[in-house]
This record gives sequence, structure tokens and C-alpha cells, in this order.
Amino acid sequence: MTTSDGSKAGSSSSDIWNLPNILTMLRIVLVPFFVWFLLEDNSRHGIWRWAAVVAFAVAIYTDKLDGDIARSRNLVTNFGKIADPIADKLLIGSALVLLSALGELPWWITILILVREWGITALRFFVIRYGVMPASRGGKLKTAVQTVAIFLYILPLNSFAPWLVSVAFWVMIAALVITVWTGVEYVIEAAKLRSAGKRA
Repeated sequence: MTTSDGSKAGSSSSDIWNLPNILTMLRIVLVPFFVWFLLEDNSRHGIWRWAAVVAFAVAIYTDKLDGDIARSRNLVTNFGKIADPIADKLLIGSALVLLSALGELPWWITILILVREWGITALRFFVIRYGVMPASRGGKLKTAVQTVAIFLYILPLNSFAPWLVSVAFWVMIAALVITVWTGVEYVIEAAKLRSAGKRA
């Protein structure tokens, strides 16, 4: 941006503290509150369950909002490209683990999704020396379907619409299929990025 190294460093630091990145950090802060509410409810589907629903909804809204602001105001940063998917994985991962621990979601679904999610996160860090892998369209679809599935699961459906429990399960299966499929795509993209980086 400028000719002085000090100015460059200052600019880089200020870039981290832009609105989209602050919203991403807020999403990370909301995760322990969401976990607490869900544990406090302990599958009783009472007021704490609704608190967990609200915390999850707010966190997901910040995900949409930070992306919209970053693109519209040209505030996309490397920090955001890394922190945003990590914030998503913390929220999604904690929800899946808790739902399985409470006996509401089969563990094999949670394990498959988490292995893919954290495996791709590790892969991002492995190839970061060659470049940053931004979220793909498939990755965004995966996050959206996962979000809908988890939202359906954490809603106290048994109290007002028991038939939606089956809908929640099949939406989660769709999320699992998309999760595995996009994971394969990211592995291929990482291999291409690493190959191009080595040639350069």
C-alpha cells in the first residue's frame, strides 16, 4: 500500500479489525453461550432450548452479514478467509457433538462430518505457503445445508411438529453427502495449488 514497511504492517493490522472480521469474532464468542444453553436444556426442550435456537440463529446471521459486507465494501482479507471457516466449524462442530452426546443425532454422522471439516481446515494451513483456499460455491452450499439441518435439530420439534424430526434427519443426510463431496473437491484444489506453488 505504501513504501514504508511500518505503514504496511499498520495497514495489515487495521485490516484485521474491520467490520466483517469483528462479526466473525463475535460468532466465535457466541459458540460457548450456545453450548451452555443446549447443555442446560439437556433435551428437555424448554426455555434453554429456545435460547440455544436464538444463539445459533444470531451466529448464523453474522456469518451471512460479514460475507455480504466484506464483498460489498471490498473488505475481504486473508484473515477473514481463514477465520470465517474456522468460526463456522466451531459453531457447526459444537452443535453436532452436543446433539450426538444428547442422543439426538447418530454419532457416525457427526464423526464423518467432523473428520471432513477439520481435515480440510488442516489442509488449508498445510498449503497456505502456496496460497489461500477461499470457500468454494460447493463449500457455501454445504454450510447452508448443514445450517438448516442443525437448526431443524435444535428446534424443540417434538413439542409442536413431531413429523419434522424425520425431515431434519434427511436434511442432515443431504448435508453429509454434500460435505463429503466438497471435501474431495478441496483436496483436488489443494493439490493443484501446491503444484502451482512449487512450479513458481
